[in-house]
Amino acid sequence: MTSRRVLVTGATGFVGEAVVLRLLRDRVIAPVAAVRGASRLSGLCSTVFIDLSSSKELPELKQIDVVVHAAARVHVMKEMESDALLAFRKINVEGTLRLARKAAESGVRRFVFISSIKVNGEETLPGRPFRADDIPAPRDPYGISKKEAEEALMNLGRETGMEIVIIRPPLVYGPGVKANFYRMMCVLTKRLPLPLGAIENRRSLVGINNLVDLIVTCIDHVAAKNQTFLVSDGRDMSTSELLRCLQATIGGKALLIAFPESLLRAVLKLFRMGSVVQRLCGSLQVDISATREVLGWSAPYSPEDELKKTALKFIESR
Repeated sequence: MTSRRVLVTGATGFVGEAVVLRLLRDRVIAPVAAVRGASRLSGLCSTVFIDLSSSKELPELKQIDVVVHAAARVHVMKEMESDALLAFRKINVEGTLRLARKAAESGVRRFVFISSIKVNGEETLPGRPFRADDIPAPRDPYGISKKEAEEALMNLGRETGMEIVIIRPPLVYGPGVKANFYRMMCVLTKRLPLPLGAIENRRSLVGINNLVDLIVTCIDHVAAKNQTFLVSDGRDMSTSELLRCLQATIGGKALLIAFPESLLRAVLKLFRMGSVVQRLCGSLQVDISATREVLGWSAPYSPEDELKKTALKFIESR
């Protein structure tokens, strides 16, 4: 194994752990997992304790070549903090910048930041996918905090010379996924009629293996220096397509009723479920042509195969 070492923060999370396991499998770069407690990675690779919510001094990173920063306070459905933006800023902006400064002081060459497509916005118009060079338009505290972190990192990079790479994924899925994607699969197992058969939106998603492949590419690729990249599976799906694809593996036939979209939107808004309307009916497409051109990268795994793996793991876990 080479002497190059990459620190991966959020190593016990969905994305961070997948990055560590990929590096271990490739045996080209030595991963160092940043954890906040006990982790199954402890017996597989070097680990270091890093808690960005704490004011304690961060450890020296003298032997680290690249940092992949996947740790974050993530978007939550039921926010309990009275000042959500302040809570997001504490981890996603202040914690990120504190880690990046320590990295620059320690001589780290490159800092790869896993941001979010929410920096671009929440919804796209037909024929107008998000691009990496769009003017940012985040709407919620999570997206705002990610935008502010991006700006702070780029300023730090100009100040210190440390290379900054920003990756903005849309919804990430894969085996072991939790949150909304998991809840959606739970609903499918109930075989309930769903009024989503007439939804003709287009949404970009990214399977965890495709996202990790891009992250690993950005660790060393010379053209990634100080760039921002959007990422997806390379093929967009409607909500109804996504549900049918998952149901094909979960079992049975999706009971999708062709309920008029305009009426569905009206009903959901009547019950103050505007955010649900956006996720189910709205479009969110990303243009990854610049990622392909700059890096020569394309998603190596098909969304059909990745969705099947996701559904099979879901079945196994239940």
